[in-house]
Amino acid sequence: MAFARTCSVALVGVDGVVVEVQADLEPGLAAFSLVGLADKALLEARDRVRAAVSNSGEKWPLRKLTVGLTPASVPKSGSGYDLAVACAVLAAAERLDPASIDGMLIIGELGLDGRVRPVRGVLPAVLAAADAGYRQIVVAEQTAAEAKLVPGVSVLGVRSLRQLIAILTNAPVPDEPPDPSTGRPDSSFAGLLLPGLGVRDLTSDQAVRPDLADVAGQYEARQALEIAAAGGHHLYLKGPPGAGKTMLAERLPALLPPLTPSEALEVTAIHSVAGLLPPDRPLIDTPPYCAPHHSTTMPAIVGGGTGLPRPGAVSLAHRGVLFLDEAPEFPVRVLDALRQPLESGEVMIARAAGSMRLPARFLLCLAANPCPCGRYSLRGEGCECTPVMVNRYQARLSGPLLDRVDLQVQVAGVTKAELMQQGGKAESTATVAARVREARARAAARLADTPWRTNAEVPGHELRTRWQLAPGSLADAERDLDRGLLTARGLDRVLRVAWTVADLAGRNCPNRSDIQTALTLRTGVQRVLRPTDRRNDPRYPYEDAGTDTDPGGES
Repeated sequence: MAFARTCSVALVGVDGVVVEVQADLEPGLAAFSLVGLADKALLEARDRVRAAVSNSGEKWPLRKLTVGLTPASVPKSGSGYDLAVACAVLAAAERLDPASIDGMLIIGELGLDGRVRPVRGVLPAVLAAADAGYRQIVVAEQTAAEAKLVPGVSVLGVRSLRQLIAILTNAPVPDEPPDPSTGRPDSSFAGLLLPGLGVRDLTSDQAVRPDLADVAGQYEARQALEIAAAGGHHLYLKGPPGAGKTMLAERLPALLPPLTPSEALEVTAIHSVAGLLPPDRPLIDTPPYCAPHHSTTMPAIVGGGTGLPRPGAVSLAHRGVLFLDEAPEFPVRVLDALRQPLESGEVMIARAAGSMRLPARFLLCLAANPCPCGRYSLRGEGCECTPVMVNRYQARLSGPLLDRVDLQVQVAGVTKAELMQQGGKAESTATVAARVREARARAAARLADTPWRTNAEVPGHELRTRWQLAPGSLADAERDLDRGLLTARGLDRVLRVAWTVADLAGRNCPNRSDIQTALTLRTGVQRVLRPTDRRNDPRYPYEDAGTDTDPGGES
């Protein structure tokens, strides 16, 4: 019987679909037909596979050859089917036993010399194979460590088609020399990267890790950074150039706790599909940091592109930080496109070739100058912008977008005393990160029986009904709501921030001071408890209730 089959995987976003690769040989004029809704790169596999088989010392069958990829309705792209096609053809030509590859799933690109090259998306592909019941997986040697992250599967990493043929026929395995590109960036990944998305690793190298102690002054911004990390709240830093907004944002990922095993697999799968997974780091276990340039296009931020969509910056920042520096310089359409993933934690992309859902639960950090020249906040000194220019510049960040940002902090310029201070007492990243972990643990214990993990994910209805606050705690927030200074969504987000402030302080429930802190960080208006209010609030934590100055810094 001149028929054989094996399996590979088609990627649809970050999800995999098992594809059966069938090869059929019939008498007739020598020809090679590949069917199954393949793209240009996959159609070129006919030439790659023929050359690889011949250069591996095998005879190419001179008959009518048809290779089918089923299900035919699923779009298939890329070069990851090469190795599976070659094995199916050799099995149909009776060079391999068809039974030896029937229950095997094979992923890999073939070079013309028969060498097996790595492809992107190996982790989600193996996850899909494991869910479908496949236990024997063959991949390129460079991606074997990535594939072995999936439990319950047996992974075989090969360097060449010759090695795989020898293993399947129980022949001596040839000792292939290592890839010539070892020690240099792998050329096979060069065309798969998504340029301009600003994905950077700021947390893996302890020696050069940015430390929060390097930031001079900015005590309110540091507090907002800690609250954002503890509760997963979005942050907006606004202030003049050189105030330290970018420094603060770059130190935010290190404050986040390490990813859980399931989160690490999610993040690694996304980066693997995008071709951004470092060869020497098969598992990403720290929160990612993505800082795209303001000239980045809409598909690069949200996801998309020609054909089937690819992950954008919002997905590459999943479970991490998406930093938009000079946020008003981004196109308005791009900024407003962030509103849906900020609410749902995912992005839905529809294209002519298909639709897909991509995870996008990130912590958004915006940074902006107060005006085009950046000096508007310095009491107008030296600012050359007209009021119309200032209003137009600030209006590029729409109200609906800012309404979804919990913390909006004014970052003032650093003073001479703060900048020249020797032996500063600023807390380090490790100290603040320890408090963040304790606050997250308190929130996790409270949310243990719910589908939410952080305070920023809890719906406002649940905060108002399941966990009751003390009477009168929401007096200031209700007053702002009546005046139209706070929307219903804004009230919910104030409650979320207040719970995070209470978690950081070790309290079981927010008090009125925590609500006022949340309001201050959202509106920029300082809130002070009146002496009578403090005497009537038994849970106010400070002993001195006769002054209008809050020693805890909430006023």
